[in-house]
Amino acid sequence: MIVIYGIDTHLNPIKGQLSDVIHACMQSVLGMPEDKRAHRFVPLAKQNFYYPDGRSDAYTVIEINMMKGRKPETQKALIKALFADISAHLAIAPVDIEITIKEQEAYQWGFRGMTGDEASDLNYKLTI
Repeated sequence: MIVIYGIDTHLNPIKGQLSDVIHACMQSVLGMPEDKRAHRFVPLAKQNFYYPDGRSDAYTVIEINMMKGRKPETQKALIKALFADISAHLAIAPVDIEITIKEQEAYQWGFRGMTGDEASDLNYKLTI
């Protein structure tokens, strides 16, 4: 699951395109299937979104939650792809993008009535 935060007046108009760019990166770097898009947008009023000096109103925070297993070089490749593609397709400068990857053990995920470590039918790899 991916959660994206930003100022509402900037984030709302680009949600669809940003979702497409993020998912394309997830597919190309992690091999995620098309039907595994799980994005949550949290548009905030400017007075409710504090961010570091030197950033613009385009400042966007992307939190990627995933089951543990991807190698550090794979995670770094994902982060770099996101910076490059978001900048290229949405003209958001890398200084205005913050990305965090949060990994949890498979048993800490629950979906389709089971935990992640019980799922034997995932159509993507966790150890890449």
